[in-house]
Amino acid sequence: MTPPTSRYQDEAVDNDIAKLHLANELADKAVRHANPRALPPRYSDVYPSGPLSKIAGVRLPHQPSSTLWDVAIEDGRISAVEPHQQCSDRRHMPGVLNGSNRLLAPSLCHAHIHLDKCFLLQDPKFSDLQLENGDFQEAMDMTGKAKERFEDDDLMRRGRQLIEESIHYGVTVMRAFVEVDGGVRFKCLDAGLKLKKEFEDRCEIQICAFAQLPLFSGSDGGEEARSLMTEATHREGVDVVGSTPYVEQDEVKMKMNVRWISMMALFNEKPLDLHLDYFLDESRTPLVWSALEIIKGRNWVENQGKQITMGHCTRLTRFKEEEWQRLKQEIGNLPVAFVGLPTSDLFMMRTSEGLRGTLPVVEMIEQFGFNAAIAVNNVGNAFTPQGNCDPLAIASLGVGLYQAGTKEGAETLYASSLQTVSARAKDAIGCESTSLEITVGEPADFVLFDRMDTGWRCRKSIVEVVCDAGSARQTIRRGRVTAF
Repeated sequence: MTPPTSRYQDEAVDNDIAKLHLANELADKAVRHANPRALPPRYSDVYPSGPLSKIAGVRLPHQPSSTLWDVAIEDGRISAVEPHQQCSDRRHMPGVLNGSNRLLAPSLCHAHIHLDKCFLLQDPKFSDLQLENGDFQEAMDMTGKAKERFEDDDLMRRGRQLIEESIHYGVTVMRAFVEVDGGVRFKCLDAGLKLKKEFEDRCEIQICAFAQLPLFSGSDGGEEARSLMTEATHREGVDVVGSTPYVEQDEVKMKMNVRWISMMALFNEKPLDLHLDYFLDESRTPLVWSALEIIKGRNWVENQGKQITMGHCTRLTRFKEEEWQRLKQEIGNLPVAFVGLPTSDLFMMRTSEGLRGTLPVVEMIEQFGFNAAIAVNNVGNAFTPQGNCDPLAIASLGVGLYQAGTKEGAETLYASSLQTVSARAKDAIGCESTSLEITVGEPADFVLFDRMDTGWRCRKSIVEVVCDAGSARQTIRRGRVTAF
């Protein structure tokens, strides 16, 4: 709950409002003089930085598009949802944001995004590192070369750019991976923790201390990597621990990786994030079976283990129905969520016959009842040179990828964005979310689509948003506008 504002802060806010009212009056006169028929700027669109008490005149996802609603907000949560009440002039009503008939939907989420290696292909510092083959090994090698040059200034510059762009697109929550290894040591982690603090009022950033390199392979058997990860796990501000077992040199060491990182997560009461089975070869047994066996062997549920998220898992795309049913049974009551990463998976994962694959999240959710979502993963690097920071771009890709153009399919893609772009994405990483129903008591975390002057082209439903979200949006987190 937000602490009450002090008397001095109240006076400062009142002074700001008074100054803004005067500025509005002067602006109104200037506009009317230049063009008597032009509309003056709305107060709520000029000064949206304080806490909102109401978002007025909006369309809602599960309501007829012809009906407008007012969403009241108190202490950062939805306090009422009522039919829209007309008001002739809202310019001088502090805390009221005029929705102008636009669609208001739950805010978006990055359930899986790499903060430290974003924009490497665009940053001038790394301009000599460009793609030639476009395969996984090249991506690993190129990223390794870039990491040798990582310094605080470029890590902060690139990370800040990713977070700012994400907030612009409607993101209020993200799980950000930062690598810890013998090369970068804590450079990426230190930058990530500073960015988490810098943006704490505008975006909830979960920092995942992440072992991208082997924990049990290599010249020293991974001893240095394990030592660094142990120290990182105990750092204040680190929310999640994770690893990539598939980078180990053999299956025995992959299982050792899962055993070790799951122990670190369980004993330190942190969620676990595993990047698993990043291949398509049907002749290879997926590690997911062993990973689940190891985790259950730790009595995960009985010991109150946190959320387990499994990313990529492209080998599972070759599963038959009986294998999906077996997987559902093996998971049982474990708190497991899957995150598909289509842009990276489709770029990286291909067989010699040209077959590509990414988790079938819509089928996993609708047919088998898995907790699953999709996410961005990488932006502007050798693992994913295409795309941007917009989670809805992934949902839009999913319309064709999963043949999900119906109302139900589009809403699954948006809500399964809770693991991909909205509620399911947030659920996948253990965060509280706002539902498509926009219910009293839920967090006032929203994205408001389009501009006020969009007219008939204004998006009126989740289907329209998923098919083409546009780029003009306002982001609201806990009842405060964070991007507009």
